[in-house]
Amino acid sequence: MDALLQLEIAVNLFLQHLGSWLAIPFSAITALGNEYFYLIAMPAIYWCVDSALGFRLGVMLVFTNVSNGYFKELFHSPRPFWVDSRVKALATETSFGLPSGHSQNAAALWGTLAGHFKKTWLTIVSIVIIFLIGLSRLYLGMHFTRDVISGWLIGALLVGLYFWLEKPIARWIGPKPLSVKILLSFFVSVLFIAGGLLITASAGQWVLPAEWINNSVAALGVAPDPYDIEGYFTISGVWFGFTAGYAWWQNKKGSFKIQGKLGKRLLRFVVGMVGILVLYLGLKLVFPESPQWLGLSLRFVRYGLIGLWVTALAPWLFEKIHLNV
Repeated sequence: MDALLQLEIAVNLFLQHLGSWLAIPFSAITALGNEYFYLIAMPAIYWCVDSALGFRLGVMLVFTNVSNGYFKELFHSPRPFWVDSRVKALATETSFGLPSGHSQNAAALWGTLAGHFKKTWLTIVSIVIIFLIGLSRLYLGMHFTRDVISGWLIGALLVGLYFWLEKPIARWIGPKPLSVKILLSFFVSVLFIAGGLLITASAGQWVLPAEWINNSVAALGVAPDPYDIEGYFTISGVWFGFTAGYAWWQNKKGSFKIQGKLGKRLLRFVVGMVGILVLYLGLKLVFPESPQWLGLSLRFVRYGLIGLWVTALAPWLFEKIHLNV
């Protein structure tokens, strides 16, 4: 074990030795960097607060998750509890460690939020949350310091690229016919999957050390599973449905306008989330998971419909039942 890794493990151990009482607050803080939190928050913002911001967050959620999956498999870096049994695993993760997905998500999405509003107080709050989420990953034994810092840097880079490229891409794609926009959306989703499969095929030749497997099983009762490709089909399906639905709505009705009093907005959120749950749970029961490629294709369809629900089907329903005003 190199000296830098030993130093980083010392950081994990120092934080954990501060006391077990921190486990609950840090677990709550780490949830703010979880993709499932954003999958709830993003539709809420899209339907009830600001559809332009909701779209930005949805796009960023896709790109940060896709890129994080790519980097993890390329670096095949361990988690602290894989290499040192003294580090307690206070959460459950089976993927590679670098870069930290929670830290990257936090920097990318809270950074997008701050960049959208450009308010000093919100920027400060976002920085504090981003820092605390990274710190929580160290305390919970899920990441080394290098994982957290690299996640922050990649997330910040994605934010910069997004705000730099957003207007030129919007000007380029805006005048194109709806059919072309939908085909482009599908093409990008296929690229996401192809990139993931290519990286998995090449990185998958690398063999996990037995020590990592044994330590993970001892700590969590499960072995690492860093080459799971389901995530690429999930996020690519979300991208296709989300962006295709957005293009359709923009073509037919323009921007989704946020109107109505607080009660109507809360009701929109409840109705919208019920729709997501019906699609998620209902189609999960109906769609088979094997054989593998059929299961993966249907996973793409299921999450594509969820993305489509957020930007097109739910707003259409809100309009029909008069929840949009």
